[in-house]
Amino acid sequence: MPTEPAIRGSKSLFLAEAERQGLKADRRMLYVGLEPVSDHVAACLRVDSGTDIVARRKMMTANDVPVRIATSYFRADLFGDTRLTEPEFVKPSLQSALIALGYSFGHAEENLTARSPTTFERETLELEPGEWIVQVLRASYSTEDTPIHVLETICAANRHIFSIGQVSGYDEF
Repeated sequence: MPTEPAIRGSKSLFLAEAERQGLKADRRMLYVGLEPVSDHVAACLRVDSGTDIVARRKMMTANDVPVRIATSYFRADLFGDTRLTEPEFVKPSLQSALIALGYSFGHAEENLTARSPTTFERETLELEPGEWIVQVLRASYSTEDTPIHVLETICAANRHIFSIGQVSGYDEF
């Protein structure tokens, strides 16, 4: 589900884009709490592997079909005693909460990887044997280059189209 830039400020990019495409979308929180960080997320957050970090994991559905698992990761030393650890959805948005905590967005780095799902991913997304997932890992940094948010989205590969747009005048063929 490609997302138009005009809806990036909405309460949920997923819900807004699904609605725009005529889909019945929903989301539910699966987990909020501390957990040991994996190697690939640790590198983005600039912490040692296994360090406890704040994780906020939710599942999204479209027309009652599970389509993605999205987990936001935050450094516990920066965000462990904030509202980001509360179990409900952050309102009006995670970005507004980060701004209220004094962090301004500077830049992001994003990687997409196609791979076989883990058992948890296969069961949660209700995938058939042999189906793949696409892992989107987006690390966001403040204007001071502090790692402030890592979003890992696990998408059922056969339930998504990843459209990439390019702004004219900023690159070549």
